[in-house]
Amino acid sequence: MDYYSNQISRLIEEFSRLPGIGAKSAQRLAFHIINMPKEQVENLAKCLLDARNNVRYCSQCCTLTDRELCPICNNPDRDQKTIMVVETPRDLAAYEKTGKYNGVYHVLHGAISPMLGIGPGDIRLKELMERLQGDVDEVIIATNSSLEGETTAMYISKLIKPTGIKVSRIASGVPVGGDLEYIDEVTLLRALEGRTQL
Repeated sequence: MDYYSNQISRLIEEFSRLPGIGAKSAQRLAFHIINMPKEQVENLAKCLLDARNNVRYCSQCCTLTDRELCPICNNPDRDQKTIMVVETPRDLAAYEKTGKYNGVYHVLHGAISPMLGIGPGDIRLKELMERLQGDVDEVIIATNSSLEGETTAMYISKLIKPTGIKVSRIASGVPVGGDLEYIDEVTLLRALEGRTQL
């Protein structure tokens, strides 16, 4: 039995298709939008359409941008010889928030996962290897420390090592504020192996 009119039900259904949005959240969003001033709804709709029509991949690092080159690749003050490889644009944003990395990035848009049928050809590895034909000193692999991220890191490392370019992996281990007794053995081992001198 339908509780709402067709228009409201369709709006709720469309919102519920978004990742992380359940039925209640979709309902809440739908009613929020219905109660918004018409001008704000029109601005939101225009913003959604503009983003969908104009956002594309950066021709150099493959992150999302509305220009040929993203602001990071286009910045002459960035170290173009150091490339950090990340899985998603959200990972890139996380590193940028630290304000401590001055190199450039390469976004894979995924990780190798044989279980999910995602192979090396399904992520942006070809574009990375093309970039390495230029003047590059180091590639920092900053994929997640999941099974897929580790598989991807090992694969990339094996591809790059024969070129003579330095390949490094971000450290992983005990999170700040973490209690050792609750941390798994693999994470503890990584923390031990990645220890630094004080």
